[in-house]
Amino acid sequence: MALLRLIPDDTKIRFMWLRKISFPLAIVLGLGSIALFFMVGLNYGIDFKGGTVIEMKTQGPADVAGIRSALSDLNLGDVQVQQFGGEDEVLVRIEEQPGGELAQQAVVAKVRDAFAEDQVDFRRVEVVGPRVSEELARAGILGVAVSLIAILFYIWFRFEWQFAIGAILTTFNDVLVTIGLFVILRLDFSLSSIAAVLTIIGYSLNDTVVVYDRIRENLRRYKKMPLTDLLDQSINETLSRTTMTSLTTLLALFALYAFGGEVIRSFTLAMIFGIAIGTYSSIFLAAPFLILFNLRSDGKSDGENAESGETGTAPAA
Repeated sequence: MALLRLIPDDTKIRFMWLRKISFPLAIVLGLGSIALFFMVGLNYGIDFKGGTVIEMKTQGPADVAGIRSALSDLNLGDVQVQQFGGEDEVLVRIEEQPGGELAQQAVVAKVRDAFAEDQVDFRRVEVVGPRVSEELARAGILGVAVSLIAILFYIWFRFEWQFAIGAILTTFNDVLVTIGLFVILRLDFSLSSIAAVLTIIGYSLNDTVVVYDRIRENLRRYKKMPLTDLLDQSINETLSRTTMTSLTTLLALFALYAFGGEVIRSFTLAMIFGIAIGTYSSIFLAAPFLILFNLRSDGKSDGENAESGETGTAPAA
């Protein structure tokens, strides 16, 4: 096991000093993501906009320009054609047509008639009407909001209020920065993206709770240790576990990104970025928030009357 340990157990990194960098960086990234969201906006997928998505496989290399020209003759409005995976795979997106769901179904029939069956294989067809897309958008936003509120109450119940606010701010920052990634890279934001965001929330919370658990233990053990030293020691003690968990998760995600195909590539990329930013925030943001909210201003722990633990000081990490 020692050969697999990338981070030594006795690290003494001054993470609390680095909050002078991590806090301003988090503010810039968060505000930048909010600005991009309102100024540029997300590239909403068919789940939220409504319309038709068709995945086609051609005999031999796909002539994207020819397919685009054939579809433009159908007068279907905004039509996007792009290479999808292999050189013989094409993804077609067609905007929502007036006339309800029947009109969307008619689009599929027109596209099928425009190409010979022996030349094009229609591998996937998705049609989402305007009413369904509106319901999906509302349910997705509600799901993220409820999960954040549930996190707040869970941490508040398990720890002190400072931990609860720190966890929710850390998680909210992860969500904001991930949304910023979707805007910058123009990734399709669909139901799978909502699933990625919710997964990132859970992963980030798990890392944060591990760090907070160690901080709470050390608060009871070292009641006279300066808070910054105690937080540094707690993060250093959990650093090996945090990094190993993240790296093993990222290895699986990189494999999915490389070999999973185009269908899940946006989802996987968001997950990779979210896991990385979640690990970063649990180390460089979650604990420093406790200083910001004055967790132990008098140099003593809230659990000073606890029966277990040492009462002396420990060497600063």
